Amino acid sequence: MGLTAEKLREDLDALALREPQLASALDRVGYPDARIRAPGFETLLRTIVGQQVSVASAASVWTKLEAELGPDFAPADLLARDYDALRACGLSRQKQGYARSLCELMIAGELDFDNLPADDEEAIALLTLIKGIGRWSAEIYLLFAEGRPDIWPAGDLAVQEGVKRLLDLEERPAEKTTRKLAEPWSPQRGAMAIFTWHFYANPAL
Repeated sequence: MGLTAEKLREDLDALALREPQLASALDRVGYPDARIRAPGFETLLRTIVGQQVSVASAASVWTKLEAELGPDFAPADLLARDYDALRACGLSRQKQGYARSLCELMIAGELDFDNLPADDEEAIALLTLIKGIGRWSAEIYLLFAEGRPDIWPAGDLAVQEGVKRLLDLEERPAEKTTRKLAEPWSPQRGAMAIFTWHFYANPAL
């Protein structure tokens, strides 16, 4: 279960008590909407399918995959198809490699979405064993699908730009600096990450 709107509001209110600039920003742009994704295989596979293509293109590929494999297909169903069958669905050779990596780890029992490590860094390390899933994708999964409250995707450019605007910095901070700046916001960095996207995208600013 992702971070609900109620949980986001609760965490941001707590952060605003010790971060005056957040309190001011909340007054101007309000609270962000919840961003919740279903935990499990489908969400990670959709992440792979959607890499470096438009939303419409990713949706088209997914529709073709469901037509080929069935609406509730399992990892074994994908692994049973050959290169040409998956290529006809729109999956490049590279993405097929990523998808097969995900499916193989699940079938081998090395990746169980119902029992990911409770420690965030351990969970990120496990998810990044999947080919094509880097730290950012793992963090986004844990934030949106599991609702882990202290995930901080410091490598995200919109998060960096949101932090720049929020703290009125002269330039967008690099990933290492963005991670350091967020230390005082622990253990509610997940809510702050979602707020930085909201703040960055707000057309009134």
